[in-house]
Amino acid sequence: MQHKVIDTKDVVIRFAGDSGDGMQLTGSLFADMSAIFGNELSTFPDYPAEIRAPHGTVSGVSGFQVHIGSEHITTPGDFCDLLVAMNPAALKANAKWLKRTAMVLVDSDTFDEEGLKRAGLKTDDPIRELYIEDRTIIVAPITTLTHESLKDSGLDKKTIDKCKNMFTLGMACYIYNRPMEYIFQYLERKFGKKKPELVEPNKKVLKDGFNYAANIQAIANTYNIEPAHQPKGLYRNITGNQATAWGLLAAAEKANLPLFCGSYPITPATGILEELAVHKSLGAKTLQAEDEIAGICTAIGAAFAGNLAVTTTSGPGLSLKSEALGLAVMTELPLVIVDVQRAGPSTGIPTKTEQTDLNQALYGRNGECPMVVMAAHSPAGCFDAAFNAAKIALEHMTPVLLLTEGFLGNGSEPWHIPSMKDYPRIRPPFAQPNAEYKPFERDPETLARRWAVPGMAGCEHRVGGLEKNHAGVLSSDPLNHAMMVKEREEKVQRVAQYIPELEVNGAESGKLLVVGWGGTFGHLLSAVQEVRKEGIDVSFAHFDYIMPLPRNTEEVFKNFDKILVCELNSGHFVNYLRGIMPQFKYEQYNKVQGQPFLVQEIVGAIKEQL
Repeated sequence: MQHKVIDTKDVVIRFAGDSGDGMQLTGSLFADMSAIFGNELSTFPDYPAEIRAPHGTVSGVSGFQVHIGSEHITTPGDFCDLLVAMNPAALKANAKWLKRTAMVLVDSDTFDEEGLKRAGLKTDDPIRELYIEDRTIIVAPITTLTHESLKDSGLDKKTIDKCKNMFTLGMACYIYNRPMEYIFQYLERKFGKKKPELVEPNKKVLKDGFNYAANIQAIANTYNIEPAHQPKGLYRNITGNQATAWGLLAAAEKANLPLFCGSYPITPATGILEELAVHKSLGAKTLQAEDEIAGICTAIGAAFAGNLAVTTTSGPGLSLKSEALGLAVMTELPLVIVDVQRAGPSTGIPTKTEQTDLNQALYGRNGECPMVVMAAHSPAGCFDAAFNAAKIALEHMTPVLLLTEGFLGNGSEPWHIPSMKDYPRIRPPFAQPNAEYKPFERDPETLARRWAVPGMAGCEHRVGGLEKNHAGVLSSDPLNHAMMVKEREEKVQRVAQYIPELEVNGAESGKLLVVGWGGTFGHLLSAVQEVRKEGIDVSFAHFDYIMPLPRNTEEVFKNFDKILVCELNSGHFVNYLRGIMPQFKYEQYNKVQGQPFLVQEIVGAIKEQL
């Protein structure tokens, strides 16, 4: 067989296996290695929803998809060029994601009668049963080969079994000509001090996997993906949760304030709390509270004490925090609430992504309770989103609810590490000690009240859930209540004067404007670009700011015949737009499956409208 090395612009690899097969680590290492090589990339970890799903079953399959390329990458890819399936269940669960030209690498040691039965396969020929005979199937006894590789290592069977993911990673490195030095360095960092006996065996099995792939005849072609042409600078691969944490730390630095995060662990938001907890040297204080209510209430207390206060959660936790959110609005204290959305309702599918918390973010509180609502649009973009959320909260003395998603929080992409000198200083409106202080007297431009923290002489005052007048005195006067309600609403609306205007990608007018918000950005942009290649004229606008909307939104919308709103829910944003600007013709495309859009789904929706 003639071996060919093919240059290609991009490839999509999906690693899949049981939760204990190390597929998340394997995918992460492949992604990090590619990022260091200089490729553009986007990742999509796909965790099982059950904590301990039965071994070998479809419900227990854990996947990690990575899309690498020599050009700009905006999505993890719709379908994969290589599927690594460590057992029959992984093959069954992921066969639908194969391209027609895909390769499939399977561990034949797991395709025994018991493995096929657990996966729910009906025959002893899963390749034919799943209708994937036309793909390139690479059958390798990976478990056996791993044991052969490490038979003299002195490791026990259980430990050797855990190394088979390194064997498959070595095979993937051969297929895509990946340098393995980064993985060697990772193994030395991870095991060098605590378990040095694992360093050399893992290196050996990685190299043996690479050499095995090089010597079998089943792999006809290997592939080169050149580094992308990126602006010069320092880069790292970063997840959305990491970027959110770092954006908050940067905002605390620019505001010259300590950062406090009071949170209760919840999938998929816990990573933000964990990341902040390791940065005590940067002034971060973290508290793992006993429940969601305690988490936000400690954060409100920290805001009263003069901290950049943060609480993090996901959908069920946001529900529990709703009463305290009203308290933050009533006291007009700066607070950042990060909601990493997941599939609901109730516990729902906690490891899957959706955009189904928008209605709750906008309306899920009692009384007239306006709040700034923002959304991050990419994993790396979570840094700027978190920074800007904190800036608005501190300078406008208001809670800000930042929506991200499981897709963003767990996904990753290269991030051009910025210089802090390029970010603006944050100037909270602190009260002046020993001045005549009225707690709810407002700045004439922003309507923000002055922030007096405990210990400021002459600025003693009370805050709480009861209505007050400008002097901070409890009041049940009807006219005062009406005035304060109006002022709190106007304060939020005036934030529109301090945020960027809505930008249009493409023509400023036309038949169709595609609209999205949050983590759908990459899929929508890719779909619009694909449609344009076919000569179809379509424009695109994406919202990072939802309450209030950018001040030029109406001006943008009036230049298009139809507006197609695409979101991962049943229509939250499109109905919000209809309520504010009913004069425009809105169409909608929705998906509520706990999965991101596919680019081809959006392409089809656009063509249907035109």
